[in-house]
Parts: sequence; structure tokens; C-alpha cells
Amino acid sequence: MHPFTILLGGSVIPTRRLKAQVAGSRVIAADGGMIHAGPLGLQAELWVGDFDSASAELQQTYAHVPREEHPVAKDFTDGELAIEAALARGADRLFLVGAMGGQTDQTLAHLLLGIRLARQGIPTLLSSGLEEAHPLLPGTLQLDLPHGSRLSLLPLGGFVGLSLRGVRWPLEGAEVPLGSTRTLSNVALGPVEMALEAGYGVVFVYPEPATL
Repeated sequence: MHPFTILLGGSVIPTRRLKAQVAGSRVIAADGGMIHAGPLGLQAELWVGDFDSASAELQQTYAHVPREEHPVAKDFTDGELAIEAALARGADRLFLVGAMGGQTDQTLAHLLLGIRLARQGIPTLLSSGLEEAHPLLPGTLQLDLPHGSRLSLLPLGGFVGLSLRGVRWPLEGAEVPLGSTRTLSNVALGPVEMALEAGYGVVFVYPEPATL
């Protein structure tokens, strides 16, 4: 396998779980996302962007990292350009770290990118450390979650034939339309198994034990 971590500019808490998830992966930083490399103990092999959000101090600290520079006036975000660079290097699994937090438009764009990548056969995890997002497409998805973790399934394209096991409130063959809150705020009892016949969405996970 060729897993790659893409360091993005959103919020990141370097939890033990996140460090374990990205350990051993190759790393590409997108502009100011390079700030997360040190706290996560990662070494980037490439730095992509227009560098408008990377401070002078950050650029000096990581001056040794090869750069792929782009103009500020461009058609794609630094994050998407970094993802394309990873795919060109053979990435077959992606961790988008720093994909959430900050501007809502950026967060939503990253979530939709994750769904697009999953449809292309590239498993993708988005994480801030305290919050994870997993694209959910037709088929099955298994998540190894700490007991008591909270999780929510957001039906962006609606869910048809959704089964959910290993949680406090399981489902079998459920239909959940766009805009429904039926699948929010469940609790993992251990490993969680999901099966979906049609539709798509995102599974949000909060790995710390639930307080309820």
C-alpha cells in the first residue's frame, strides 16, 4: 500500500490515535498545513501551494523541503493540488489531516473531495484529531472505534438500505432521506459495521468516550 498524509490548514489536535493512523505514511503539506508536521512527528517530502498562509518563520524552518509553487490566482485550492501530487506519486489511501475547522466552505469542500476520492477507489480519512470523517458509499464500511465514541451519519445523498451494527441504536435496511437527523449522535459499543444499498454521505466520529 502507498498511504499518504496531506497536511491541510484546518485545526489539528495531535492525539495518540491520529499519530498512529498516519504513522508510516508519506507526507505532502499544503501551504500553511506544514505547521502540523512537527506536532505529529512527520517529515514532508513535498510542500505545495502559493504560500500565502505560510509564515516567514514556517518557511524558514522547512526551507529544506522541496516545493511545488503555484500562483495565488489559480483554479484549485492548495489542498486539492497536494492531493493530486500524492495521487501522481501512487497514493492508494489518503489521510487529510487538518481538513476540518476554520472556514466552513473549506471544510465542506474537503468532505466532498473525500467522497469523490472514495468513489475513485481511494479510501480517505479526514481528521482534526478530535473529529474524524469517513465517506460512506454503497457497500460496507467497518470502523474500529473506542467503546463509547460518538458517531453521526450525515445523509448527503440520502441513505437507502442502511444497516448499522455495533452501536447503541442499531438499524437494519433503513431509509434516511436528505436532511434527516435520524442517524445523528449514536454511540459505538466497539467495532462498528455499516452497510448501504444506495445513496452516500459522511460518517463523523468523535473518538473520545461519550459523556452520556
